[in-house]
Amino acid sequence: MIQLDREWLRDGEPTPELVREALRQFDREAVRLKQLKDYYDGEHAVSARMRMKGAPNHRLWHDLPGYIVAMTSGYLVGEPVQYQCIEGQDISLLTRTLKRCAADNVDCELATDAAIYGKAVEVYYADGDAMPRLCQADPRNAFVVYDTTVEHAPLFGVLLSDKLGERFERVCQRVDVMTDQWIIHMERNGTETPHEVGRERHFFGHVPMGEYWNNSRERGDFEGVMNLIDAYDALQSDRVNDKQQFTDALMVIYGATVEEDEEGGRSLQQRLRETRTLEMPAADARVEYLTKSLSESDTEVLKNSLRMDIHKLCMVPDLTDEAFGGNQSGVAMEFKLFGLEQLTRVKERWFREGLLWRLNCLVHFLKLRGFDLPDAETLEVQFSRSLPVNRLEVAQTLRTYDGLVSKEDLLAQVPFIEDAKAAYARLTLSSNEERVIRAGSGQ
Repeated sequence: MIQLDREWLRDGEPTPELVREALRQFDREAVRLKQLKDYYDGEHAVSARMRMKGAPNHRLWHDLPGYIVAMTSGYLVGEPVQYQCIEGQDISLLTRTLKRCAADNVDCELATDAAIYGKAVEVYYADGDAMPRLCQADPRNAFVVYDTTVEHAPLFGVLLSDKLGERFERVCQRVDVMTDQWIIHMERNGTETPHEVGRERHFFGHVPMGEYWNNSRERGDFEGVMNLIDAYDALQSDRVNDKQQFTDALMVIYGATVEEDEEGGRSLQQRLRETRTLEMPAADARVEYLTKSLSESDTEVLKNSLRMDIHKLCMVPDLTDEAFGGNQSGVAMEFKLFGLEQLTRVKERWFREGLLWRLNCLVHFLKLRGFDLPDAETLEVQFSRSLPVNRLEVAQTLRTYDGLVSKEDLLAQVPFIEDAKAAYARLTLSSNEERVIRAGSGQ
């Protein structure tokens, strides 16, 4: 988090010198963010490993970061986020606006970025129809500066991009500074102080940029096990190298010299490759391969230990484990996913903060347009887990609770019913129609 005392702002806006200092602070994170992106893209430390000339040098990398990110982000927002008003007011306009913005897709991108970099960034803007839109921004090129109070209120946001020429060469760097009223367009060359080239007013009422933290430390989900991933890559690469060296083992010949054959001038090695036979000149001559013994069992134990440590420290289960069978009960599955659930609860709290900031900005914009919407403080964000469902177990549970709770509450527990209230209304209507038919037939 980049913090700044509010008193250094001038009329609520940062000076160009202040923007330059904020960029310097952000540049300190550039190396870390690039390394995280490289690991997610498959550029691990083993990819740069060198060995002696002639020695096999397999450099195997494993997409464990991709697996971890897919599991944690999918478990968080695999099911679309739902919104409702705690005061019961209609929010259909807001949900339509979010659907028009493809908010579900943006949420998936934000959850992925938060799992990789430790935070994600979102930008709000108005389209050609003067309606609010939102998009995901690259955390390596965008950040928010907060004040030094206990509330950590956003002061301004910064969005970086390259200005390209006609031949797609880099001309300079664009620096868009977003305050609670203005979007200030700046440019700079190198590390010089940016200068303003224009500005435009926005109507979101707040800084039109929000950050989604992954946790209080702003750490990615695989950041703490990168050294274990390096060890896993190196171990698997060495196993393949050792196998190739075993196949290309040196042949040692005792009691014979390497001389040219009388026919064709072939050497002993050439004749051996062509005829696959070898004549030994003396009775005590012998041939053997020079190899080293390979302990596959020890290597397999070390590999399994590394893999278990990676999954344990990331709190992401290994779904290829035999413990994840298809006949697991719901309670047993919950225990196996207990670590991931605790991790996701933390991620959910921070993600909810970002979504509430989004709702504040969108509601303020729409109210200025004259639309009737409830205050953002009355809106509630609901997450649901993306889990496999044992439908037989659900049906047995619902049958047990039948008569103890209302029909509508029972329908809310059925996984394939999205709107329990509408489903209950249809069920009630069909029941009434059936009674009318029975009464008319005299039954």
